[in-house]
This record gives sequence, C-alpha cells and structure tokens, in this order.
Amino acid sequence: MLTAQLKHYLDDAKIVASDTQQQQLLAFIALLHKWNKAYNLTSVRAPEQMLVRHVMDSLVVSPYLRGERFIDVGTGPGLPGIPLAILNPGKQFVLLDSLGKRIRFQRQVQIELKLNNITSVESRVEDYQPETPFDGVLSRAFASVSDMVNWCGHLPAAHGAFYALKGQLDDEELAMLPAKYAVAESIRLNVPQLDEQRHLLIITPRD
Repeated sequence: MLTAQLKHYLDDAKIVASDTQQQQLLAFIALLHKWNKAYNLTSVRAPEQMLVRHVMDSLVVSPYLRGERFIDVGTGPGLPGIPLAILNPGKQFVLLDSLGKRIRFQRQVQIELKLNNITSVESRVEDYQPETPFDGVLSRAFASVSDMVNWCGHLPAAHGAFYALKGQLDDEELAMLPAKYAVAESIRLNVPQLDEQRHLLIITPRD
C-alpha cells in the first residue's frame, strides 16, 4: 500500500525517483516507525503520515537545491536531509543534531540503506566548525529565520544560501531578518495530501 502511495505522490509532485530510491525511502519510513516506538524520534506515528509529513515534505525541496554540499541543521531523525540524500546521490549532506539518540538512528539508516553521501554529526550548531563551508544550509527546525541566520551564519560559503522550510509565512518574522540578508526567493510548496501551507525561503547575503 505504501509503495503505491509513494509512486502516486511522486507523480503528483512531479518528482522522479528510481525504483531503488523508492525502496530506500520506504525502508527509511520502516526504520523510523520501528525506532520511534522506543526512542520517540517524531510525534508522527503512522507510516502513512510519515510518508506525507516527513518524506514528501522533504522531497519537494529537492528541485530548488543549488550546489553539491549541504548541511541540515537540527535535523532530528534526518529530516529533510535523509530523503534529500536518497534522491540526490551526487550531493553530500551533513546531518547536524545535538541529541545522541537521533544521531544513532541516522547512522543505522546510513548502514542499512547503504547511503554514502550523508555524515551525521552530534553537536550544537554554534559549536560546529566545518572544515569547508557549505553551498546550502537547510533547516525546518528553527523557530525564526533571524535565529537561523544568526546561529548558522558561519556555515555557508560566500556564494551559499540558507534554505528555510516554513509553514505559513509570518510578515513580522520576515521583517526581523538582519539587514545584511535578503529573501532571494519565496516558494510555495505543494506537498501531496497535506492540507497545510508549506514554503521554502531561500535567503542570501545582500550584495
């Protein structure tokens, strides 16, 4: 049943995924469902809802990623980083989270799904100093975009961008964005079967 739903949702979102990638996405959901019973990694309990609220909610960002190296800050169990890594085997993803149980889960996923393009790091974002800056900084965990750019300002390369996954947009929140940054793009995302607003904000330094 989930297999058919995934194919239908991918078609609806106009996202191309190979049979192998679809199997990996389904295996990720199965692992998340299994581990969630013991480790409480997400409040979403049903695999059918995980497919919509976690996997498809992550994958719809994929067409907008520019570059090769990304970091997913506050990734939790690996969202949106792991679904995006499955769909983009040519890109590298660092998954950053401060909770050990989430990192252990991510590493189990990496082993079982044979993903060679993710690296899990247990650290607070302000303590993490990458050797090489990133093309993109992803997060759907930050309360505000101003917090995101302030706490993660040391992570992107000079040409890099922040990718903030948001629900309904808040004009007051956007007005608080520090003056040296600007919203380069605001994209309304369509997540199949999700009757809630989703947006992607691509934020870059002002010239």
